[in-house]
Amino acid sequence: MNSLSRIADTFANLKREGRKGFIPFITAGDPDLETTRELIVELARSGATLIELGVPFSDPMADGPVIQRASERALRHGFGVGEVLRLVSDVRAQTEVPIILFSYFNPLLQFGIEKLTSETRAAGVDGILVTDLIPEEAGEFAATMRRHDLDLIFLVAPTSTDERLKLIAGQARGFIYAVSRAGVTGAREQMSAETEKLVRRVRQFSDLPVAVGFGISRSEHVEDVWRYADAAVVGSAIVGEIEKSNSSAEAISRVTGFIRLLLSS
Repeated sequence: MNSLSRIADTFANLKREGRKGFIPFITAGDPDLETTRELIVELARSGATLIELGVPFSDPMADGPVIQRASERALRHGFGVGEVLRLVSDVRAQTEVPIILFSYFNPLLQFGIEKLTSETRAAGVDGILVTDLIPEEAGEFAATMRRHDLDLIFLVAPTSTDERLKLIAGQARGFIYAVSRAGVTGAREQMSAETEKLVRRVRQFSDLPVAVGFGISRSEHVEDVWRYADAAVVGSAIVGEIEKSNSSAEAISRVTGFIRLLLSS
């Protein structure tokens, strides 16, 4: 692992301080890019370890209805990857919190991989998670990411075989994202014991931090994940607060209030 990466440093600091991480997800451009910029700053102030910034895509197969609707709202503004990178570049004047792009491979490929990685690094993005890029086909992309000192984040699921986990451990940088169940994103009532088993299995093959996401929506979920993993990822529940809002100010107020409750345990 690149010990100089902002993600690695952030998790190392958490470990030294005996704390666990909180990783919020928002969709870039939902409800608009200016609100996204303000939300990133407020998420950092509210205690985000790092921020996942979703690149809106027209066919988000891994996402549940809440994040699908966020993508639809964002896509109405007609922007692309370039505008998302400019947004991150602008926000770097206000926060150093690590930011990763959460995307599907198609929009990244259309942008151009070499251009993407050089401009992503220049903008101040720290890593990329590509939901539909499998490790067996990631070699070239992973090498390009490493050349530009960017962390490539992989998803693992309870259905991942040990062989798949080994393959991911050899390519992943920054942290590994363990999904709490197979299927799409979305808030739910209870976390699964399978997730804890998955984290233990990942640790057999990698010493990278492990974050757990998909379905975390309440403070007791966060507290439970913190027992056995290094960070909790919260996406749909935050995006749902944005969806309920009628203005930028209300979106920011709702999100920060929700996070206060989420981290109050």
